[in-house]
Amino acid sequence: MIELSEKTYVTSEELTEFLKKREAGETDFLLVDVREQMEYDHQHIKGVDSLNPTSTFQSWGQSFFDEHKEKTIIFTCRTGSRSGNVQRVFQQNGMKNVINHYGGIVSYDGVTE
Repeated sequence: MIELSEKTYVTSEELTEFLKKREAGETDFLLVDVREQMEYDHQHIKGVDSLNPTSTFQSWGQSFFDEHKEKTIIFTCRTGSRSGNVQRVFQQNGMKNVINHYGGIVSYDGVTE
């Protein structure tokens, strides 16, 4: 299996495997949901570390970048579009190891809450 650090996006199947590896202590990353609170409350992937809505990106983007610029981060949303946009902004500002969850939660068959 390809290591997380070599990825620019992950499929839902890969995300499920990486979450299992993280739970076993075999890898480390943050899973960040960029949907809105109401979407998150309806259903979210078990293992999400934080909710950071794109609608409030101006208020959290810079501090999040500063705090986590050395970490591997997977951004997720409903379909992969918003998370892809957030990924691009961080990449354009020099952040490495930012990964988009391709297909988002609509394609995710893993455990949700």
